[in-house]
Amino acid sequence: MSPSGWLQILLYLLVLIAFTKPLGIYMARVYEGERTLLSPVLGPLERWLYRLAGTLPEREMTWKQYAGALLLFNLFGILLLYGLERVQQWLPLNPEHVGAVGPPDLALNTAVSFGTNTNWQAYGGETTLSYFTQMAGLTVQNFVSAGTGMAALVALIRGFRRKSSERIGNFWVDLVRSNLYILLPLAVIGALLLVWQGVPQTLAPYQKASLVEPVRDSEGHLVREQAIAVGPVASQVIIKQLGTNGGGFFNANSAHPLENPTPLSNFVEMLSLLLIPAALTYTFGKMVGDTRQGWAIFAAMTVIFVAMLGVVYWQESAGNPALARLGVDQATAGGNMEGKEVRFGVAGSALWATATTAASNGSVNSMHDSYVPLGGFVPMFLMMLGEVVFGGVGSGLYGMLAFVIAAVFVAGLMVGRTPEYLGKKIEIFEMKMAALIILVVPLAVLVPTAIALMTPSGRAAVFNPGPHGFSEVLYAFASMGNNNGSAFGGLGVNTPVYNVLGSLAMLMARYWAVVPALALAGSLARKKIVPPGPGTLPTASPLFVAWLVAVVIVVGGLNFFPALALGPIVEHLIMAGS
Repeated sequence: MSPSGWLQILLYLLVLIAFTKPLGIYMARVYEGERTLLSPVLGPLERWLYRLAGTLPEREMTWKQYAGALLLFNLFGILLLYGLERVQQWLPLNPEHVGAVGPPDLALNTAVSFGTNTNWQAYGGETTLSYFTQMAGLTVQNFVSAGTGMAALVALIRGFRRKSSERIGNFWVDLVRSNLYILLPLAVIGALLLVWQGVPQTLAPYQKASLVEPVRDSEGHLVREQAIAVGPVASQVIIKQLGTNGGGFFNANSAHPLENPTPLSNFVEMLSLLLIPAALTYTFGKMVGDTRQGWAIFAAMTVIFVAMLGVVYWQESAGNPALARLGVDQATAGGNMEGKEVRFGVAGSALWATATTAASNGSVNSMHDSYVPLGGFVPMFLMMLGEVVFGGVGSGLYGMLAFVIAAVFVAGLMVGRTPEYLGKKIEIFEMKMAALIILVVPLAVLVPTAIALMTPSGRAAVFNPGPHGFSEVLYAFASMGNNNGSAFGGLGVNTPVYNVLGSLAMLMARYWAVVPALALAGSLARKKIVPPGPGTLPTASPLFVAWLVAVVIVVGGLNFFPALALGPIVEHLIMAGS
């Protein structure tokens, strides 16, 4: 671990904290319907969109109506994207004349992946998708799937704030405002920054370059030219980061030099991973009328994030013992550089790996499969916590609020009084909904992992036998079962078993969590606000932050300890003892 590496990490955290409050205030004003700097420009467009859709913005919904609108909208988006993939060979903006995405199970997996904000990719983007599908399909879903998560969070916040009410807002209004006032302006600014740094943004065909030394392909033909994939890259890359989507335009994702060409583009993209999830904690505090509550949640997230980042950086800086036994000098390079880009180094790679799995992003600038066992353990563990350490835009915070409710409930039982949070009594129904949100993670991860490993075709896709191969399968379903989208690699996932099981895991992870979150919002909105008394648990104190961290680690993480013991932990012991 080098001073320059820690300086990079410290700078990242300071910039993230600096943006949290101003962006959080701005988003609170947007969701409250207050005037902002962009209102004169975007206000008429917002009203036009409501008229076009036949939506009355003042007509609010019950939680069931809100959930129904959300589910129907997402279902339509998934079906539309599936249709685009299957007929893209007949659609415009296809200069490379790529055919339909197939087989059908791959198209289904991709449609579900982008519709659920997962962006798991079992294909190579530059060889599989046309420009039209990348823009009208994937990029659009990057916006609206992120907006869906933000809308659900705002509905839950209203549940805490309102009293004796059946209404939690209007889904269409929250979706439009999330995209129009927040995601779109940030994406425009970010895309311009990336284009400035050299990320392509063009509809021109792939570029041809003459090889200095011709080579022969697998069939013995002499190859004299290389096709360099380009396209509308910057516009997709920035929203994949801002919306915690993660799906790359290119197969190598943000390790590709045309997705992430410079140290500055790397910093901008890394900052975008956590920018909105971090700021939403302040938005939460602002909207419930107590910003200390938002800072307490931010503090708990940051404590876990920094601890996990320290483990990854420490392990990767120490180098790979297997390479050391071969006489490879890893100290000069700063540690284990296998699978990492030289231009980012160990610190930049470790920081990205931690941020992308703390958020439900999944983009990568290094190959997690090449990390040492405990270095790879951390990204996997962060996903298994339910991706509540900042997490996805909206989904991360409503997942963390489920843990907050569990923490308050357990603390209330220990002192023998009815638990309360923000003036709302936490009773049986609220705990049931919070439990559903928390329990979806082990079900969506462990059950598909077991099924895949019990099937011959599932085992045949594992190219690395032993504990590392098990880790690859476990990581794949931890990623899909938490709407992350990153992968260890070394696993042939483009098979019916993984495509179908993965689709089911992604659907379960997204909607098993969001529907109980909305039911929780409806239940809380109906309750009266109870004034704090002498026995009220102070939920903005350092003690509660520590308690919340403990509940997240114990309740969220211990379900996976037996599986982790069979994978990265035993692999570490084998590597250390050999």
